[in-house]
Amino acid sequence: MTRILIVTDAWHPQVNGVVRSLDRLGLELKKQGRDVHYLTPLCFKTLPCPTYPEIRLSLTLGHGVAKKINAIKPDYVHIATEGPLGFWARRYCMQRHVSFTTSYHTRFPEYLAARFPVPVAWTYAALRWFHNAGRCCMVATPSLKRDLEDRGFTDLHYWGRGVDLELFHPRNEKILDDAKPLLLYVGRVAVEKNINAFLELDCPGTKIVVGDGPQRPELEAKHPEVHFLGLKEGEELAAIYASCDVFVFPSKTDTFGIVLLEALASGLPVAAYPVMGPLDVIGDSSVGALNDDLATAVREALKIDRQACVDYAAGFSWEASAKQFQSNIEI
Repeated sequence: MTRILIVTDAWHPQVNGVVRSLDRLGLELKKQGRDVHYLTPLCFKTLPCPTYPEIRLSLTLGHGVAKKINAIKPDYVHIATEGPLGFWARRYCMQRHVSFTTSYHTRFPEYLAARFPVPVAWTYAALRWFHNAGRCCMVATPSLKRDLEDRGFTDLHYWGRGVDLELFHPRNEKILDDAKPLLLYVGRVAVEKNINAFLELDCPGTKIVVGDGPQRPELEAKHPEVHFLGLKEGEELAAIYASCDVFVFPSKTDTFGIVLLEALASGLPVAAYPVMGPLDVIGDSSVGALNDDLATAVREALKIDRQACVDYAAGFSWEASAKQFQSNIEI
């Protein structure tokens, strides 16, 4: 049985696209007969990340990571994040001539620049050093691949994403009873998500925010008219999706956006900017409206047939995603 080790600094109890992707990947790989192990912050003592306490940083050095990897004896090592665990795992593999792959999930240079005056070019140089050392770096979309290639990243291979169609689907029962249309945002409540663009829209209806993050107290106080529901998961989250009318995705820094697929599978058309992520997931299909004027995108999205969204989302499979990942690590 193939033994796969996934090293990630992003893990439960965090709720984000990286954690969802890696969690579901492991489940699918196990169904396909693989022996999957994770090296995560749960294996070590941690401290909160500055400006983002929900993220825990592992307190360990190289020997601690090496001990864990030696105990697992993996056939393949995949490094999913560029944090402390990713750094030490990369060093382990480089020193011992162990082949490894990486994946690029987050536009970290843009996220960092939104918080601190750090030139984006500096951060991309560090990430290029990190990822170009592996056998390949996995990316979710064609636009991300082109962007990273232009920045000097090499050996980029696709690893797509999927959606849980058993959980996310249209429902007859509506659990939200507010003035329509119901405009929904799901994701981290943080500056890099450009959530202000959603909250300040001049549109009729009710704005609903699902998620938590460092910007939530500030925005909740500033926008008392918006319904901040906090973190939701599982059936409750799926029911909220299915109760709304349009999914608004204001981010300009996401590399994919699994929430886009969850919304579509629930029958929600998408309103977003024409940027990386929405351009790849929605493209020129008829299931979303992409416009530099987000209010115009919302108005156009309200006209879209909900069943078309459901049918479109059915084409995204976690099983296919896992098989694509498996083929990449075996390159």
